Amino acid sequence: MAYRNPVPTVDVIVHRPDDPRSVLLIERVNPPHGWALPGGFLDYGEFAADGAAREVLEETGIDVTTRIQRLFHVYSSPTRDPRQHTLSMVFLADSDETPTGGDDASDARFYSLDELPPLAFDHALILADYDAYLRGVVPPARR
Repeated sequence: MAYRNPVPTVDVIVHRPDDPRSVLLIERVNPPHGWALPGGFLDYGEFAADGAAREVLEETGIDVTTRIQRLFHVYSSPTRDPRQHTLSMVFLADSDETPTGGDDASDARFYSLDELPPLAFDHALILADYDAYLRGVVPPARR
């Protein structure tokens, strides 16, 4: 019997160490187009935090392996990704390195939470939750 299960993904909110409101975004080459948090599909046999660090490195050239601070939240809405039902584990990390677009990212740069470009997937919701978190509000469990 084959089961239809959500596909595990990872995303990372990478912020500047001296400015947690400055977050790293990538411009996606592949559909759905737009700006997004660095992230992607978890590889078979890979720990989630390792996959998160791998995706940031592939898409931005920044190594956050030792800079991941914690799991931020899990997002599992069946409609969060138009391609299929995914479940994203979102991590927090910091870096003061200069990003460069790579892999499936044509560009990578830091944006202020106050001046975000149009975002793909549910990343506007994720960053709204992160903004609330910075003000001491814990995101709701169901997202």
